Amino acid sequence: MKKLFSLLFVIVFVIAAFPAIVSAQGHKLVKKWETDSVLKVPESVLYDAKGQQLYVSNIDGKDPGAKDGIGSVGKVGLDGKIIKVDWVTGLNSPKGLGLFGDLLYVADVDQVAVIDTKKAAVIQRIPVPGAVFLNDITVDKKGVVYVSDTRTNKVHRVEKGVVTTFLENLQGPNGLLADGDDVYVLCSGTLFKAGQDRKLTKIADGMESSTDGLEHANSKDFIVTAWAGSIWYVKADGSKEHLLDTQQQKINSADIGYDEKNRIVYVPTFWKNSIVAYELK
Repeated sequence: MKKLFSLLFVIVFVIAAFPAIVSAQGHKLVKKWETDSVLKVPESVLYDAKGQQLYVSNIDGKDPGAKDGIGSVGKVGLDGKIIKVDWVTGLNSPKGLGLFGDLLYVADVDQVAVIDTKKAAVIQRIPVPGAVFLNDITVDKKGVVYVSDTRTNKVHRVEKGVVTTFLENLQGPNGLLADGDDVYVLCSGTLFKAGQDRKLTKIADGMESSTDGLEHANSKDFIVTAWAGSIWYVKADGSKEHLLDTQQQKINSADIGYDEKNRIVYVPTFWKNSIVAYELK
């Protein structure tokens, strides 16, 4: 009888503790707001901690690779209010964004456009030889820019205006994230880490082939989006949690921005012309 009582006590304790265990191990996204649908095919969102605002790249066209000059970068408040849709114009099909000081770097088909954020103007255009579809951008702590070309399967390095090839022979590279001397890259459903020796280490796989946005959730873990409409929490050990799936609703999730301090994920919906903010719980 005493053994039975002990067993029952253990069972009751485990059942009582189970919700707390699940809560501690799992993550979820809680929607906070969505902008009006006035953006113009937003592909990338960048959180600006210093300026307390969001930069948004507007492709503004049916062809994400068109060199049509109608693309722009917009600004959105952290409350979801549109500050200005066309803050800087004259771009082609802008995608990934990277910020270093007062300079905003934009992946723009076959060149990297450099915007002076104080002047709200493009001050330089850096051609990337052989580029076809520049996609994401990341900037390291020294101001070195890395930009992916999804269609030529390369990642380029831009330092002081000089372009070199950092990685090649990849499979559909898109999302990038500089972290110290390492660069993380998403390639068709797989997350890799590349050191300055350019050797690849696989972190996680098994995500949708349209993997797109990549941010640190904290110093070790990651948030990954797939353009088709899927968001993942990827742990340092390669295990994953599926946070959101909007594929049936045909709502895309492109290149995200992330406020790590407040744990807010900013998701561009591409064809739906809005940005959605979620709190990561």
